[in-house]
Amino acid sequence: MLGDRDVLVIYDERVLLHRPQAQEPFLPGRMDNRVRGILEGLGMTEAKWSYPEHPGRVTAVHDLLQSNPVPGVHITAGKAATMEQLQRVHTLSYLEHLYDLEGKQAWLDVDTTAISAGSLDAAEVAAGSVIAAVDAVFEKKFHSAFVVSRPPGHHANAVRARGFCLFNNIAVAAAHAQAHWDIERVLIVDWDAHHGNGTQDIFAADPSVMFFDTHRAAPFYPGTGHLEEIGEGLGEGTTINVPLPGDAGDRAIVTAFENILVPAAEWFEPELILVSAGMDAHMSELCLTMTDDGYSALTGIVQRLADTYCNGRLVMALEGGYNPETLARCTRRVLEVLAGADPVEPREPGMAEVAAMTDFHISAFADME
Repeated sequence: MLGDRDVLVIYDERVLLHRPQAQEPFLPGRMDNRVRGILEGLGMTEAKWSYPEHPGRVTAVHDLLQSNPVPGVHITAGKAATMEQLQRVHTLSYLEHLYDLEGKQAWLDVDTTAISAGSLDAAEVAAGSVIAAVDAVFEKKFHSAFVVSRPPGHHANAVRARGFCLFNNIAVAAAHAQAHWDIERVLIVDWDAHHGNGTQDIFAADPSVMFFDTHRAAPFYPGTGHLEEIGEGLGEGTTINVPLPGDAGDRAIVTAFENILVPAAEWFEPELILVSAGMDAHMSELCLTMTDDGYSALTGIVQRLADTYCNGRLVMALEGGYNPETLARCTRRVLEVLAGADPVEPREPGMAEVAAMTDFHISAFADME
């Protein structure tokens, strides 16, 4: 029943400090010239272009939870990650390069990933809040946790910022769980529409972390996540990619979870499940064709796995999702299931409406007999 499970939601206003602005000058240099050239080639002048990963994404979620609370959900502020915690997955040289840019606005990658004056404060809190969520479920203060954070993390690898991501929040949390809570096996599930290339890179050769990712197939950004990418070295077999066509929706993705993720988890027996919870597979994002019900169903599956193998330990962190209204609504549906509501069985869109209209019309035909 909704409200039977206590769920921690971490939302910290410091994540709003990440605000790259196209109208303000960027640090001059080769990267600035390259990005400007790309934007101009696409017809995106400074007057037209704005940074897609903006603060309104997470404020929309927070506002909805304030106006329409979910029973059992408790909202609190987060904390900043330390350099020691970040270094578990990122190289010192990469971190030093980022901190050399502290207080500045600069491009970090030609895919338009950027940093602004407050970005590192926001990114530290984003990563640290997922760590705090992990601690909360291990301390048994909550059944599960969801971190409403930004910038997202799953495209950042050990040495590079990409896809609007600076620190890999989920990877930092997984490494923390193993170091601090002395567990051996972590399962990371990524249902964002874009492949979590950074997370895969970080753990590709690590047999103690299983990475399962459903996403739109290449050449869709970032162009990775092919079926044959199954891990490397000792980690071979613990990377599981499910690349999907652009019209894949609830039934395809739920089936992938039931038929691939569930037996994989049975074999792996994780002690903690982390979810990169991007909401951009929703049909309104034009990447895949999931619905609100699909996210409810996926949450039910991973929660069932957490109950079976992890004593319920389940932590989710926001990744993509760029339609604020859809993002907020889908996040709330996820939280309802985490808090005890029954998952919704996905249905083919339009079937219920056709059934109702069939009843309406058939009754008219019956009257003619």
